[in-house]
Parts: sequence; C-alpha cells; structure tokens
Amino acid sequence: MIAGDAFAGQTAVVTGGTRGIGRALTLSFLEHGARVHATWTGNEAAASALADEAARHAGRLVLHRFDVVDEIAVERFWSGLESEPDGVQILVNNAGIRRDQIVGTMASSDWRAVLDVNLTGSFLMAKQAVRSMLPRKYGRIVFVTSPSSLHGFQGQANYAASKAGQIGLMRSLAREVGKRKITVNCLSPGFVETELIGDLSEDVRADHKKMVPLGRLGTTAEIAYAALFLCSREASYVNGTTLEVHGGI
Repeated sequence: MIAGDAFAGQTAVVTGGTRGIGRALTLSFLEHGARVHATWTGNEAAASALADEAARHAGRLVLHRFDVVDEIAVERFWSGLESEPDGVQILVNNAGIRRDQIVGTMASSDWRAVLDVNLTGSFLMAKQAVRSMLPRKYGRIVFVTSPSSLHGFQGQANYAASKAGQIGLMRSLAREVGKRKITVNCLSPGFVETELIGDLSEDVRADHKKMVPLGRLGTTAEIAYAALFLCSREASYVNGTTLEVHGGI
C-alpha cells in the first residue's frame, strides 16, 4: 500500500498527462502529495477538464502545452523547471500515438510520426531529465511501453517498433545513471479502457479480451498504481526492468 503522502515534497513530470493513462497518472501523483507538471499537445477540452478536477489539490498541478518531438520546446520546458526548489524527482514518459496499418500499405509519414512521438519524444524528455537529476543524485524515470513491443500485433509495426525502442533506451539509460541513484524502468500496460483504443471495433475489442486470462480490459487506475510503485523511494532496487501490467497476455 502506497501512503497518501508518499510523494509529498516531490515534483513529477508526466507527458501526455491530461488524457487516458496520463490523466490517471497525474491525478494519482497529486493525490499522493506531489507537485505535477503535465504536458499535452492537442486536446484543450481534456486539459481544461483536468485542471478543473485538480483544483482541489492546492495549485500543485501545472499544465504545459508543447510537442515532445520539438527539441527546442522540450529544452525550454526543462529550463523553466529550474525554479523548482528541489528539482524534478520523477519523469513518466507517457505521451504516445497510434497510426495502425499493415506494413505493405503504411504511409512513411505514419511510420515517422509514431516513432517520433513515442520514441524520439521519450529520448528528448529523458535526456533533459537526466541532466536535471544527476547533480542531485536521485531520480525516477519511467517509460510507458506496450506488450506490442514483444508480440508485434498485426497492423502495429510502427507502434511496436517505437515501444521496443523504448525498452532498449530504458535498459541503456539504466546502466548509465544507476550509480547516481536514478532508476529507469518501463511500465507495460495491456489493453486498457482509454481513448487510445477507442477507435477499435467491437469485434477487435472482443478478440483482445479473449487474449487476456483475466477476461477483461485493464483500468487506468490499475496502471497508475503500478507507476506509483516504480517511482516510489521504496523501489530503489528496481532498475532496468519492465513491469508488465496486462492481465497475463
């Protein structure tokens, strides 16, 4: 059980932090005492709704609109965080997109877009996070990946490649910064009820459920709880691994 004030005095950054899993992550960190900087790109309504819901958390939520693929914007964002008294302790790279199509008909632009957001965006954010965390000799970095990285679901070659790339990035980075008490891990959610899979047909959703021994889709709250564990101080010996939260697929 994670204590209600487990992250009091800490600052977390959650990319794609206003919808779906990201929204659940943001709210969970807030509920456990953290100050949260949540990034978003396109859905203003979702960002506004999150701001309204988080109003009870005494101004500990700060929203930032920029694209994690934009290196200059990323650097500007992290420069702005230098005003945080104790720096940033947590980064959760959650921002991600899907543009599914079989390889034979996939547009090159869709391949590049998915790799850019899911993998390059993760790299750019992690690079700046490491620079912020190294002098303080503490940090938690989590990449939200996917079982697609291992199973390579049909029509998701771009998505699978980006998520597999996150795991490779995570493992290398974990070796680089572990001596400075910065842990780096992946969190691999299975099929979760979010907008990301909202475009799937009922037949496809039913097929997905059949793949899960538990017989259901996951919830964002279940994923957020796993992220809180990876980012906790108690998870200090969990490094360079992937925590799978997918019901056993």
